[in-house]
Amino acid sequence: MINAAQVKVTGNKLTQKRYYRHSGYPGGLKEESLETLMARKPELVIERAVKGMLPQNRLGRAMFKKLKVYGGAEHPHQAQQPTAAEL
Repeated sequence: MINAAQVKVTGNKLTQKRYYRHSGYPGGLKEESLETLMARKPELVIERAVKGMLPQNRLGRAMFKKLKVYGGAEHPHQAQQPTAAEL
């Protein structure tokens, strides 16, 4: 997926939606709004949304490995460009 930074959301999700992560230490709960996460790393928003929709088993993990998300239009992949074979 390309252009992850241009995702539009409705309502007050930019300020009210929260993402949490924990460092593993006591009192290590970190909280971040959708607005700041989009500014810092827009690819993570799409990856977390897709990961939540996939099955939570080894098939889902294999499917998630194939997902490529880029914030802008630039990416290292090329489309297939077949050429005519000379017979």
